[in-house]
Amino acid sequence: MAYTTILTEIRGRVGLVTLNRPQAMNAFNTLMLTELFDALDAFDANEAVGAMVVTGNEKAFAAGADIKEMAEATPFEMIKQGRVELWDRIRNVKKPVIAAVSGWALGGGCEFSISCDMIVASETAKFGQPEITIGIIPGGGGT
Repeated sequence: MAYTTILTEIRGRVGLVTLNRPQAMNAFNTLMLTELFDALDAFDANEAVGAMVVTGNEKAFAAGADIKEMAEATPFEMIKQGRVELWDRIRNVKKPVIAAVSGWALGGGCEFSISCDMIVASETAKFGQPEITIGIIPGGGGT
């Protein structure tokens, strides 16, 4: 399947997902979350895949939610977008999911990594929950 915000490949028995929005430090917008979980579901259903690895780039694993996408939305619109339901999809993946983290893993990036079965962090990995600075609580499991 072709994606616009992630790259996927199979290496041996590993399904590799690379977050690919470098211009936004891999911030999760709705499209990226949908594509990420669609890819994980596809790898989970593929008998040739035994485990999955999700990674970003050296600068950022994922810088959290795409605040630009959220900035003008009302609370009702945010609920209607179904982001919470998107995050719940990680619990349905049966095969191991490993977060390979380098650089920033902030907000949703940190939350996604702790939702995985394992985190492998490079020496440059930096985890954080900066939501407090914009007056919101961690929405993807950070609390």
